[in-house]
Amino acid sequence: MSSTPQPIRGTQSLIGEDADRFHAVIAAFDRVRRLYGFKRIEVPVIEPTAVFARTMGETTDVVSKEMYSFDDRSGDSITLRPEFTAGIARAYLSEGWQQFAPLKVATHGPAFRYERPQKGRFRQFHQLDAEIIGAAEPQADVEVLAFGAQLLAELGIGGVTLKLNTLGDAASRDAWRAQLVEHFASHRAELSEDSQARLDKNPLRILDSKDPRDKPFAASAPPMTLTAEAEDFFAAVRTGLDAAGVAYELAPHLVRGLDYYRHTAFEFVTDQLGAQGTVIAGGRYDGLIEQLGGPHTPAVGWAAGIERLAMLMGAIECKPPLIGVVPDRPELCAEADRITTHLRKNSVAVYRAHRGNAKRQAEVARKNGADAILFVRDLLFNRNSLNLSVCPGSLYESSNLDLTVLVYLPEEYPQLQSIPDEQ
Repeated sequence: MSSTPQPIRGTQSLIGEDADRFHAVIAAFDRVRRLYGFKRIEVPVIEPTAVFARTMGETTDVVSKEMYSFDDRSGDSITLRPEFTAGIARAYLSEGWQQFAPLKVATHGPAFRYERPQKGRFRQFHQLDAEIIGAAEPQADVEVLAFGAQLLAELGIGGVTLKLNTLGDAASRDAWRAQLVEHFASHRAELSEDSQARLDKNPLRILDSKDPRDKPFAASAPPMTLTAEAEDFFAAVRTGLDAAGVAYELAPHLVRGLDYYRHTAFEFVTDQLGAQGTVIAGGRYDGLIEQLGGPHTPAVGWAAGIERLAMLMGAIECKPPLIGVVPDRPELCAEADRITTHLRKNSVAVYRAHRGNAKRQAEVARKNGADAILFVRDLLFNRNSLNLSVCPGSLYESSNLDLTVLVYLPEEYPQLQSIPDEQ
């Protein structure tokens, strides 16, 4: 007998409350993106490997160690997307979306990275993504940050801090990079192995190293000296956030290692997930589209992990009451079906168990969250003895059901809608 295939490490299947929380995050994201005027878009899960190699950097861990890449049957190198932004930038160029600039877009879906699974992090994970492409103004940065802050508020996620920094313009960044290389090179032998490799390839990444050997040298690194233009840009972002009521903390060591990032860099961070505390991360990436062969195109955006947000979100919105409809005996199944259809058409949620006798069906309905059981019976009871004080409409609207059993008598009440609103 063959063994049952097991799930691939770093993937998960969801059911019930976990799946509901997952989709509650998506529903909140969709509500908020409409409030901010972001168009919904869809982009492929697979892209030419060059889309990510060119934009994320051949030397980054994502490209060199984590991407799921393979040759298709035509011999072309294909990659499952490890993130959204590069694919959106590719679509902006190849699909003619430049005509809509400045373009505000939002999407969500799965992404893939081969890395050690951790709390809230999987090899197949799911992201929300929001971008403004073609807007160089600091107000665009403020808008995407306000979007993120409002999403967290809608989800009831508290205890999150917005960490904010500037990477300056190209002149500021280039001068700072040279200073960092000189600073870290004088301590090369004392740095971790990863940071020694980054010193030649990606020195800014040493600043956010988690290795304790690197922390003293990151703390003593020289700060960036901004040009006047970069100072004005960052001041405008902070002024906009103050006006929008979005609180933040300055984080001078928050960086993005790739050269196409400019100006604003940010993370919304919680202390409830241990070391993996970032729930939304993003920044301005004015040089990205040029990496794909397009013209200089300013852009800013963020991504958020759906799994992490689902773990942190508050209680799911109050659900409408769920009614279990149970026929006393098989001959009443058709009548129970008619009642079920009527209730559902009137926005009342109904659970039908189908299998087993009436007692078993009622048990199954309760196990699956039924707030009340409506037994369909053909016995003649005194009308006044029946608990029919809540009509189908008010069942749906009631927020505090104290009913456990309802009884419906087909002989006495041929149609459920004939039951008055009040008995």
